[in-house]
Amino acid sequence: MAQMWRCSGLRWAAGGPELVWSGGRASALTWGKRVAFGVVEGGVRTCVGARGHACPGRAAVPGRSTGARCGECARLDRAHSVAADAVPDDPRPYHVYLAWFGPGMAKVGITAVERGSARLLEQGAVCFSWLGAGPLMAARRAEELLRAALRVPDRIPYAEKRAVRAVLPGTEAERAAEIEELHGRAVTLGGWPESLAREPFRAVDHVRAFGLEGAPRAVGEVSELVAGGVVSGELVAAAGPDLHLATGGRGVVVLDTRLMTGWELVPVGGGGAGGETSVPVRELKGGGGGGLQDGLF
Repeated sequence: MAQMWRCSGLRWAAGGPELVWSGGRASALTWGKRVAFGVVEGGVRTCVGARGHACPGRAAVPGRSTGARCGECARLDRAHSVAADAVPDDPRPYHVYLAWFGPGMAKVGITAVERGSARLLEQGAVCFSWLGAGPLMAARRAEELLRAALRVPDRIPYAEKRAVRAVLPGTEAERAAEIEELHGRAVTLGGWPESLAREPFRAVDHVRAFGLEGAPRAVGEVSELVAGGVVSGELVAAAGPDLHLATGGRGVVVLDTRLMTGWELVPVGGGGAGGETSVPVRELKGGGGGGLQDGLF
């Protein structure tokens, strides 16, 4: 019987993206690598728990949930989140940043200084610039000020980020233009917290890190995994939690690795029986897929 694995998600390490498995083992992902796995026949997707603790009821969770948590574990996880202002006494310094995901799609956010650009890679930011650095609550106040003054959100749905990856401008200067203009407006605003040190505009571009330069256009996205289903393809790019997989005659399909969590997975062969992608795939918004249906192939 094949060994079963549980995926903990995608991690952006110094050398690039890695799939992390329960127990801490990681699989490095490189362009051209074949990603192939099956979902255990008759399996049920179960809650991944919260804050390092298993779900006491091993509750079943929907296949389309990217959080893979039951209601109680989701509340517990949120209760200890910086994003929810649940830890205002965090002593670490925080960066305020501007991130850009595609034309007309910029956001403001904060991340711990010690994390460097990891948060931006995890979000799939095509390019970004720091705005300032300081204590958590000062960074949070600056974030709220900038959201209102610049009229930019602090969250952008992943579906919208995927939709614009195929129409990104060709040069780094073009990709940085929107956040450069926003940065210029931001640093002239009044009301900045005194304890927040402003930082100059320096654009960091992730197109090469994501493998998007010259990558074939994605035409579909996996909507959920199902018991007995298979995902198989050659990795051509990755951004945020998304893997762009070339699946042969079906073109490039995007797999949000958050859909893998909570399932028991087994390895499958790269070709022949059992090696064909057989999970629900829908046309990618803006991808021009045309014939892909939201159902089993």
